[in-house]
Amino acid sequence: MNIISCPNSRPSRFPLNWGMRLGVAAAFAILWAPMASAQEVLSADETAALCHGGGSICVSARIPVARTTQTVQNWMSPDVGAAWAAGYKGKGVTITMVDDFSSSSRFYGNFGIGTQYQRHGEWTREEASMIAPAATIRSKDFSTGTAVSLARGLNVLNLSYGMYTTAGYSTSQIGWAPEESSIISYATKGSAIVSKAAGNDSVAVGGVTGGQQDYLDLALIGKPTAIFVGALSTNGTTANKAQLAWYSNYAGSDPAVQSHFLVVGVEGDKTGLYGTSFAAPIISGYAAIIGSKFTKATPVQITNDLLNTARTDTLVNYDPSVYGKGEASLSRALAPVAIH
Repeated sequence: MNIISCPNSRPSRFPLNWGMRLGVAAAFAILWAPMASAQEVLSADETAALCHGGGSICVSARIPVARTTQTVQNWMSPDVGAAWAAGYKGKGVTITMVDDFSSSSRFYGNFGIGTQYQRHGEWTREEASMIAPAATIRSKDFSTGTAVSLARGLNVLNLSYGMYTTAGYSTSQIGWAPEESSIISYATKGSAIVSKAAGNDSVAVGGVTGGQQDYLDLALIGKPTAIFVGALSTNGTTANKAQLAWYSNYAGSDPAVQSHFLVVGVEGDKTGLYGTSFAAPIISGYAAIIGSKFTKATPVQITNDLLNTARTDTLVNYDPSVYGKGEASLSRALAPVAIH
């Protein structure tokens, strides 16, 4: 991935799906689970619009997942279908996927619309668009390093990647590219909701693994509209409680992380796609859906709504150091008449 020069270190961007984080290409072969669906695959013209380097925003138009009807897939929480039935599908909200849209790295998976062979960013983009089908989806290729621009209205930024280098630096020592600098600024000012994949090293957010740390995690800790997203092995219910996926990073002992950490089900046995990379787009989609109901709400208000309505009764041995605020509950987040 692209290397960003720093005064004392060289952090590199790394997509956070489980197979790529481990660097085990052969692992992809065991992950695929084909299944039938009523939805359409993106057309050749739509996929041809993907970024191939050089541009800042590569796809600015809404990307339709299905032209006639959306189907609630079996990897989704049932709350998604209930939100759609109530008329909330993300309309008026822009989700910008900051991800890999130009590398030669691709892998197989199936979100219920047929087996596909796609780049990391194409997968995360498709997932977010399936959760919030009326949202506008923009794709920002992270290899450009240019600043992320915001659209009119409510903005959600999806970060299914980390920036790793040798542990021990402070975030002030990192010479951020305009891309990450803009993202950190938006999260600090509350200008956009930032959904950040927690990581797949089975350590606390910001922890050390193999002598390295994710400095993008560290830079977002304590920011009012940053949400760290961990992965559960299934969607939880009170009858069948879920537990943290074995690979997922957890909240840890820092209250600033615990208060901005959510978990969602990543049912890779159904999709062939594992990792917190595929947890973050679910929260991005939820934020867009919530924004399509509470159209006057600020990014801070929607962030707090998601965090404060999370469930703990659907989790095995709930502990804030593991699950943070708990499992995101779209139905509870949409329940109020208004949010403040």
